[in-house]
Amino acid sequence: MFSKELEKILLTVQKPGRYTGGELNSVVKNKDDVAIRYAFCFPDTYEIGMSHLGMKILYSLANAREDTWCERVFAPWVDMEEKMRQQGIPLYALESGDAIADFDLIGFTLQYELSYTNVLNMLDLAGLPVKAQDRTALTPLVIGGGSCVCNSEPIAAFFDILLPGEGEEVSEDMIDLLKEHKQKGSSKADFLLAASQIQGVYVPSLYDVSYNEDNTVAAVTPLQNAPAKVAKRLVSDLDMMFAPDSFVVPFLEVVHDRVTVEIFRGCIRGCRFCQAGFIYRPIREKSPATVNAQCQALCESTGYDEVSLCSLSTSDYTGISELLPSLLDWTVDDKVNIALPSLRVDNFSDELMEQLTKVRRSGLTFAPEAGTQRLRDAINKNVTEEEVLNTVRKAYGGGWMAVKLYFMIGLPTETFEDIDGIADLAQKVVDEYYNNPDRAKGKSVAVAVSVASFVPKPFTPFQWEAQDTVELIEEKQRYLRDHIKTRKINVSRHNAQTSFLEGVFARGDRRLAQVIELAWRKGCRFDGWDDQMRIDLWLEAFEECGIAPEFYANRKRPFDEILPWDHMDYGVSKTFLIGENKKAHASDTTPNCRENCSGCGVTRLNGGVCDALN
Repeated sequence: MFSKELEKILLTVQKPGRYTGGELNSVVKNKDDVAIRYAFCFPDTYEIGMSHLGMKILYSLANAREDTWCERVFAPWVDMEEKMRQQGIPLYALESGDAIADFDLIGFTLQYELSYTNVLNMLDLAGLPVKAQDRTALTPLVIGGGSCVCNSEPIAAFFDILLPGEGEEVSEDMIDLLKEHKQKGSSKADFLLAASQIQGVYVPSLYDVSYNEDNTVAAVTPLQNAPAKVAKRLVSDLDMMFAPDSFVVPFLEVVHDRVTVEIFRGCIRGCRFCQAGFIYRPIREKSPATVNAQCQALCESTGYDEVSLCSLSTSDYTGISELLPSLLDWTVDDKVNIALPSLRVDNFSDELMEQLTKVRRSGLTFAPEAGTQRLRDAINKNVTEEEVLNTVRKAYGGGWMAVKLYFMIGLPTETFEDIDGIADLAQKVVDEYYNNPDRAKGKSVAVAVSVASFVPKPFTPFQWEAQDTVELIEEKQRYLRDHIKTRKINVSRHNAQTSFLEGVFARGDRRLAQVIELAWRKGCRFDGWDDQMRIDLWLEAFEECGIAPEFYANRKRPFDEILPWDHMDYGVSKTFLIGENKKAHASDTTPNCRENCSGCGVTRLNGGVCDALN
């Protein structure tokens, strides 16, 4: 399967298990028996990519077809890349060891803006031109999906097709269409025209973008009958949706080394900074019976002893009180732990805590997001300080001693008083432990405070807001550090320069493609890794291209400006988002979707159905 040159290289690099394949449950087929070969690429390391649920689902979905063989590809770490280039070894797929340049589809999942240079690097390692216009044959087609596609304009030049929305159904349509056009001997142009008529398919080359003298977007004009608005694709019924009964089990420890099962999509809360909460609407829930069956099947096929119930807000799942007892019926005997990430402090009930005490304890994670009530109201968090303290009081009484709190700095309307509030609230969480008579005796509490830097994102009420400068973010980080008074609190924070670049590309336009390509050619890759980030090279690239990154990150935008992503339709109306922005500046809250429908507009993409309204 692998060449002798590759075998020699594997003896000289870190973690060779990243590059060998052959894991339990990996799918191997005879390439002569399939019509479509699909390289599913994750533009980061094996350990991160193997933790991604979407990749696991779509890998299994494609391989369930007799006519398709989907294989996994991850970004080789810098040591492996160097050896591959020295020996002339092209980027290959793990299952077969074949060069991915010979595949029909090369698909990237785009979860993070700072993975863009890795995409170019992987295409180059495959021996392919990085720009779509220079790849003239029908295959391989380079496609992309994932959350970043809601504004894929900065990387539009590199992709033939981008898939806004959810991939389960549109992937099948894409494979069917490509199979048909391969058989007909179609040109790439003919295929792209046909693909553009499928809902959830965006063909960037079929749109012309013009600009005003002030560098804002003047118009996005569809060509050759492409739709003026590209509507995201979504799955209506999660119980009927394809779900794998096995996952590939990695040879080495990965970031989330466990079974992960999705319990619902969307979020009822409407936190105004949270892109996922808006682009994954409407709410759709799986039934408890379906979740339980999927968890059990995956544990049996993989041997994992931990199950994570995945959603944006797990304790908002209406079936949680029915699901947990059914899970405990077999997980306790099988010594399988249940992890519940994304818990809300305002609905952490006594019943939920009682169920959690029956499984192995790990730390509990909550996200107050802001330190003062005024700012929590501005971002529509709808959580009070007393609810936070009541929740940790219950947790301490139930035997937990480790709590992680997520906050953000740089939020719109934030003042230094709000940063004081982060330190004060963290201290109160510590004090609550020592004031609790039911706490575990003779043991110490550990409170981890994780502070992210706010990045304005498309399709949120804050998409028009200015991002704090790097200098201001770093000043706020120092201010918070200086106001933490106990070693019981451990503070971690994001790299301000990394967040700045994320902000540039999150709301960028097509002119940024030249910057991305130049930065990559200068040596940028793995930009999300602090030890690999080269902000000096990025700034050089911006300057040489004559582009000011501050224009994209640090500029407040008027409501009537045409945004680079306005031709994408994720369902939520701009009128609704503008209203939420105005309410944020007045520190007015909006009820969650189960309390009162706010008319965001997304149900028109799902036949009027939203499970939050049931």
